[in-house]
Amino acid sequence: MDKVIKLGQDMARLWQAYAPGYLSGVKNTLILALVATVIGCLIGLACGILNTIPYTRNDSMGKRFFLKLIRVAVRAYVEIFRGTPMVLQAVFIYYGLPYFSGNAMRFHDVWTAAILIVSINTGAYMAESVRGGILSIDPGQTEGAKAIGMNHFQTMTSVILPQALRNIMPQIGNNFIINIKDTSVMFIISFTEFFAFHRYITGVNNMYFPSAAIEMIGYLCMTLAASFLLRWAERRMDGSDSYELVQTDPLTMTAGTYSHPKRGSNFDEQSKEERSRIRQELKYGRSRGDR
Repeated sequence: MDKVIKLGQDMARLWQAYAPGYLSGVKNTLILALVATVIGCLIGLACGILNTIPYTRNDSMGKRFFLKLIRVAVRAYVEIFRGTPMVLQAVFIYYGLPYFSGNAMRFHDVWTAAILIVSINTGAYMAESVRGGILSIDPGQTEGAKAIGMNHFQTMTSVILPQALRNIMPQIGNNFIINIKDTSVMFIISFTEFFAFHRYITGVNNMYFPSAAIEMIGYLCMTLAASFLLRWAERRMDGSDSYELVQTDPLTMTAGTYSHPKRGSNFDEQSKEERSRIRQELKYGRSRGDR
């Protein structure tokens, strides 16, 4: 118990002395994770769409070759960036460009390098998520869209993608949470995020474990807040569970089994409209058109 109390006291001392630095690291981590996740989702969306463009034997040789080449390139990109650690990707991109170009190509802004690295890594994971989301939609919807004259682009944007994006929302949130944690490897290119500031603190005062405890609590708070917001967004996308069909045409409302939860339909004997019509008939008689 004494050790726990001493740990709390050490954490309080560290927070009092270095709170602005910790908060600055949290801010940089959240900004990098959010921006990189958005860009990575766009990259994954483009790769997923390109990877699912259909072709048949009746298409021209040029079209089939081009689409196969795109799929090979997307597959290579996905396998390379999913199969290697992000820390090594950061080293190869940030330090490899100057090495191979003789310093002709180099990053002058570490923010640009960090966003590029995390975005490319996220895009590789999202490419497969988008492809799976598109393939999860019932093929009958694609056939129905083609039957009414929609081309592939219209089918994707108006029918398939809205449903696929809802299906992959949990994966998008999962990648955002992973990016919050994985940005900790950006210290390798001297990007000052939450974990990088922890390394700086431990180099100054050697209080490694108390600082690590602050880091753990900080990362946990960020990921829990992100999970809460993403679940709220999913519920918003699902819409209300008790919606009403918006129809005003009596013939449409009485077709099938639809019944308005409060009014019924205009032809329902229990509806307000029907009772009003019966009262008018009893008072004035039927009109000529109703006889």
